[in-house]
Amino acid sequence: MGFATALSGLAAASANLQVIGNNIANANTTGFKESRVEFADLLISSNKTGVGPGVRVSEVAQQFTDGNIDSTNNNLDLAISGNGFFALGDKTDATNVTAYTRNGAFQLTPNGYITNDAGYFLMGGAPRGSKVSDGFTTGSPVALRVSTAQGKPSATTKIDLQVNLDSRLTKPSTAFVGYDSTSAAGPDVNTYNSSTTTSIFDSLGNIHTLTTYFVNETDPATSPATSTWAAYLYLDGKGINIPVPATGTATLDDLTPATVAADLVGTKIPMEFDSLGNLLDAGTGTDTSAGNTDNKFLITGLALNPATALAIPAAPLTFSINPTGSTQFSADYGVNDVQQDGFASGNLTGISFDKTGVLAAKYSNGTSSPLGQVLLGRFTNNQGLSKLGDTVWQESSSSGTVVLDVAGGNNFGDIQASALEGSNTDISTQLVNLIVAQQAYQANAKTISTENQIIQSILQI
Repeated sequence: MGFATALSGLAAASANLQVIGNNIANANTTGFKESRVEFADLLISSNKTGVGPGVRVSEVAQQFTDGNIDSTNNNLDLAISGNGFFALGDKTDATNVTAYTRNGAFQLTPNGYITNDAGYFLMGGAPRGSKVSDGFTTGSPVALRVSTAQGKPSATTKIDLQVNLDSRLTKPSTAFVGYDSTSAAGPDVNTYNSSTTTSIFDSLGNIHTLTTYFVNETDPATSPATSTWAAYLYLDGKGINIPVPATGTATLDDLTPATVAADLVGTKIPMEFDSLGNLLDAGTGTDTSAGNTDNKFLITGLALNPATALAIPAAPLTFSINPTGSTQFSADYGVNDVQQDGFASGNLTGISFDKTGVLAAKYSNGTSSPLGQVLLGRFTNNQGLSKLGDTVWQESSSSGTVVLDVAGGNNFGDIQASALEGSNTDISTQLVNLIVAQQAYQANAKTISTENQIIQSILQI
């Protein structure tokens, strides 16, 4: 019986040494989770003395404590800070999750799919629209893919324009008549007080120049409480005509030599200010039907170029110019802010992940577009997961059914981009455990040696 007891101790100590050695060997493995050997004593029920026949390995339990997170320079490196596993699929058209990992060292395939070192595909939810706020189909997992297609252009729909019109300037002595019919050099500088230019975009991503000329038309004798200015809009040097009501189709003036100068002025848009220099909504903007309801300049259905057999025209422009915040103070003219929401097409320049796992493509035109959202999985019993190797696990009956969701909620941790989670192996602790396991192995070997000496002594009697 003594030999069997000692042999069980040797087997248990050997298993412990093997597990400790595996932990130490994977001290630098990304996403590795160390294991711990758990022992149980053996007992024969018919043994009345209570002396056990040895020991057995009852469990090699995985320890799913978090490893240290280290920053990297690779934007495809991901780390989970807290609970959860990256959800993986085994093929590009997979619609279900088959494996899980904490190793976020991902890479791109030639087709743009995101995979780990073992060839599993990172799973996530597809975008429902062109904006993050549209959400993602996280209930139907797909293999995340980075598309190299160009970013689509977007026509300008609104312009925010804040200016200060110098109250010290008086009405020009010469009336504003726009362009000379025989020249496209621009209006006479003696016919307006100030001007500003901004770039806008059509539906094809073509850039256009929008210029606004400001003319002081205040007559102190007739309107002492208010100051009136006129704004004239020009697109690519052509005056914009805005019908009344402003919801009608706007048109561009023709710049042919036969056109008289009066046709090149464009529609006059009023801007009224009170005695404190503040913009008045009621007296500003284009007429909507029975009067102004806000202070926006409204341009609707503005055709940019005619259709020809050789060119497909961009869609007509419809946009508003909002001068809210504009002032008329005794200070030099200045543009305090000008913003517009259009942009040209752009090439893919990079990708990024946020802390909730939203994957976005970045384009050379300064825009971004969502490509998907990373899915995470969690289990009731992480120690029950089955090992597949390469720091990949699989669901089992012991782990419980997976719960899939996204980072940042529902008991899931956050995702940190350009970072990796290291092994949770503590080398110091493992080296101490190694000494203890070695001593246990030697002690059990000594038990066998002692048992052998006892038997030899008995045989020599």
